[in-house]
Amino acid sequence: MASDLADWSGSDLLEGYARKKTSPVEVTKAVIARIEACESQLQALYAFDPEAALKAAKASEQRWMRGEMLPLDGIPATIKENIATKGTPVPLGTAARPLIPATEDAPPAARLREDGVVILAKTTMPDYGMLSSGLSSFHPLSRNPWDVSKNPGGSSAGAGAAAAAGYGPFHIGTDIGGSIRLPAGWCGVFGLKPSFGRIPIDPAYYGRVAGPMTRTVRDAALMMRSLTRPDMRDAMSLPFQDLPWLDLDIDIKRLKVGVMMEAGIGIALDPEVRACIEATVKAFAEAGAIIEEVPAFVTREMLDGLDDFWRQRAWMDIGALNEENRALVLPYIREWAEGGMSLTGAEVYAGMNQMMVMRNAAIAATKDFDFVLSPVSPVVAYEAELASPIHDPDEPFEHIGYTVAFNMSDQPAASVNAGFTKAGLPIGLQIIGRRYDDVGVMRMSAAWEAMRGEQKAWPKF
Repeated sequence: MASDLADWSGSDLLEGYARKKTSPVEVTKAVIARIEACESQLQALYAFDPEAALKAAKASEQRWMRGEMLPLDGIPATIKENIATKGTPVPLGTAARPLIPATEDAPPAARLREDGVVILAKTTMPDYGMLSSGLSSFHPLSRNPWDVSKNPGGSSAGAGAAAAAGYGPFHIGTDIGGSIRLPAGWCGVFGLKPSFGRIPIDPAYYGRVAGPMTRTVRDAALMMRSLTRPDMRDAMSLPFQDLPWLDLDIDIKRLKVGVMMEAGIGIALDPEVRACIEATVKAFAEAGAIIEEVPAFVTREMLDGLDDFWRQRAWMDIGALNEENRALVLPYIREWAEGGMSLTGAEVYAGMNQMMVMRNAAIAATKDFDFVLSPVSPVVAYEAELASPIHDPDEPFEHIGYTVAFNMSDQPAASVNAGFTKAGLPIGLQIIGRRYDDVGVMRMSAAWEAMRGEQKAWPKF
């Protein structure tokens, strides 16, 4: 186990509590100390409340002493800002929204709190969650722990940074086009975008999911046992299944594994990213997997259609603001959303239809494989001050070609660290499964985690 309690995994903490090697209060104090040492540089948190966290930790400690512990009792966690927690406003990353305290916990927060998790803080996100960076008109600029001149990705920006920096073992983000996998990949942590509907969420929306972001696959599996419990507020959720989340063994031999090295559109694949993912594929082949190429299937028409739909969807929110509040929106997002003002109903419908075309193409391209491997992103983390790698609202989605289709197709997909660039920046491997085979994706991720060996030492401040 790590020498600093802030770096212990959730699994280690549960064992440590059971054997009285440590306590929830000791661990929470260690994580608070880590946050206080790092947060001035990373700016990953919103509504950090150490007093409430220590109060929850003391209650957890008493349950452990009485032998009445809950399934995740005393494990520190953060929750993405757009997942409501009772009493905390939900600004959605923008200065344009009124700060009205949430009246109840959203389903993911409720499940974790019910199981004894110690909630330390919310984590930052960009305006309306519509950037793959930590740039926000409301939150301070979030940065990447591996290199603070770089951004942590987004829209689960703070969650990725918090996980890599050791702000406790458990973090939860949301993903509608790559918003868990991109920050997980760029921050070197594990992130699962589960099958659509696997984790109840409120509000639910087409393609939107919540998922765990952790340093280890096993910790994400621990979270999934809680997060997947049913909640009637999500009318789009899947029927509950009591799946074997902690059974992470898999035999790689004879598995048919597709490899998608080209996204089909967008930014060209960086040579260091290509070499790293190719080395990962070789390792799976040497372990006995049957490897075949998956041709690129995302087209310009698909991505532009998706862009049209989401611009207009964003303009429905931003255009409804008064002029004073609209001026508070991040200029990049405001300019991007304004592109939806003049779209006709037919154009918006055609854009939405392209998301269905993308869905069908993703399922058709991957249907013959047990799993598919790809880069998470064509590039590694870029400058913290940029909204996207290109930083042009006319070309907002050129970096999500590997991720977005699997939101549209409902398929589970994870990001797990594959290695590092010569400059020391993490490179993410995406592992995609068949629809609803979330456990399989976790198992493949654990298999790679074992093949990869011990992670490079986490960044220190």
